[in-house]
Amino acid sequence: MKTLVHLTLLLASTILFAQSNTEVYLSDIVKSNEKIKLINLKNISNNKGYDNQPSFYDNNTILFSSTRDTQTDIKIYNIKREDNSWITNTSFGSEYSPLKIPKENNMSSIRLDDNGLQRLYKYDLSNGESTILIKDLKVGYHIWHDTNILVSSVLAEESMDLVVSNLTKNTNQTAHKNVGRSLHKIPNSNLISFISNENKISTIKSLNPITGDIKTIKSFPIQINDMCWLSQNIALIPNGKIIAQLNTVTDSLSVLHNFTEDQINEISRIAVSDDGKHLAFVSEESPKIIVQSQIEAFNKGDLNTFVSCFSKDVVVRNFSNDTLYSGRTKLKTAYNELFSNNPKAKIKVVKRITKRNMVIDEHIIEINGKETHKGVLYETKNGKIISLTSIEENEKLSDAETIVQRQLDAFNAKDIHAFAHVFSDDIKASYFPNDLYVNGQKQLRDLFSQFFAQTPDLHCEIKNRIIIGNKVIDDEFLTVNAENFTAIAIYEIAHGKIVKMTTIR
Repeated sequence: MKTLVHLTLLLASTILFAQSNTEVYLSDIVKSNEKIKLINLKNISNNKGYDNQPSFYDNNTILFSSTRDTQTDIKIYNIKREDNSWITNTSFGSEYSPLKIPKENNMSSIRLDDNGLQRLYKYDLSNGESTILIKDLKVGYHIWHDTNILVSSVLAEESMDLVVSNLTKNTNQTAHKNVGRSLHKIPNSNLISFISNENKISTIKSLNPITGDIKTIKSFPIQINDMCWLSQNIALIPNGKIIAQLNTVTDSLSVLHNFTEDQINEISRIAVSDDGKHLAFVSEESPKIIVQSQIEAFNKGDLNTFVSCFSKDVVVRNFSNDTLYSGRTKLKTAYNELFSNNPKAKIKVVKRITKRNMVIDEHIIEINGKETHKGVLYETKNGKIISLTSIEENEKLSDAETIVQRQLDAFNAKDIHAFAHVFSDDIKASYFPNDLYVNGQKQLRDLFSQFFAQTPDLHCEIKNRIIIGNKVIDDEFLTVNAENFTAIAIYEIAHGKIVKMTTIR
């Protein structure tokens, strides 16, 4: 029984602090003509491995977790000097989520020991000595209300609970069930914000740790994991390559900044300095780098490195949702046979389309002197490829691109009759891989008639196009009611009509 409990705790800790190749970035926050801008982006971790959980020790200093060898320690970055250094070196465990303790020159951090014990510690920065702060709670994430009051997301059976701890009285009071990791002080108030995940809805709420009073700030139709406060009434929320700003007074949501840099992907764990001049955040490794590493390993015939680019439970399928097998073990077996029988096999990338954690490649694969043309859709997460979908060239059509272009022209003209005419009577449109949202001509006409009528500035521009037999893959840049969006659409052609449309949002 003890062994089972130990394994459960260790598994839960691994989930909380999943290791992936992430980097910590810093931007300056400036105000220009009443608008907020992010400038001077820089990578402040520059480390191959896991760098995460930044927090501001003061307006010139950032703490964050960083991996070296087989352990994770705490680094400190000086903004003015633009350098970082290690401040912990725990040989029997790893530290995460560092925070300055109010009114002290000390730091708190969660330590995950090699034996699976996970506790919150206090670190004396003058000598590196540590003392345990809370013995009886498995703290996942925390925030200081003041020197004696601590608010934590604490690991429960299948979720995390919000717990208020009084260190002077040695009491722990559960304030809310099923919460997330993002805990922040709301500026110019005595409140702490947290994200509630009750009923599978993400809701930003406030907590008064003294009275226990909880109020709702904003609910969202999608899951959110991270946010922080730029000011008392402006919350920043990351989503992919975008940081949005929520005005809690007007209840309005808008885009603050859209990062176009390749290295910025799936932003998380954001923090703002107390003076409001700096923003720190975490970005996952570019999916382009992950996919390219896999291709280079393939071309070298390096099976172990190739397989290591995939997650343990990777799904391999034919487009769009025909699962062939799952699991890295089966993938290794399949490619071991391919490498053994075809030692000179090579992949050449002809074109590449990227959207958030998705990469679609047009490949020429050479095996024993024979070339095969195909597309491959990769989905990445936490630095690994979690799905590989082959888009086969089953049928070559000379007019596939012409048909899709006709659809695009009608779309931009908002001509519903010309637009619908390009699609078959039994058209099926899905969000990847198989979330159906259009089934048949009537539903197509009803949906897009309304869309055209409500969007006077509607326009779609093709940034890149891949053609694989009877399939056309478009990298689309859309203007919709003064906002810009990107999407990937995969069109399948048969008998002169589009019979299937798959959208990647």
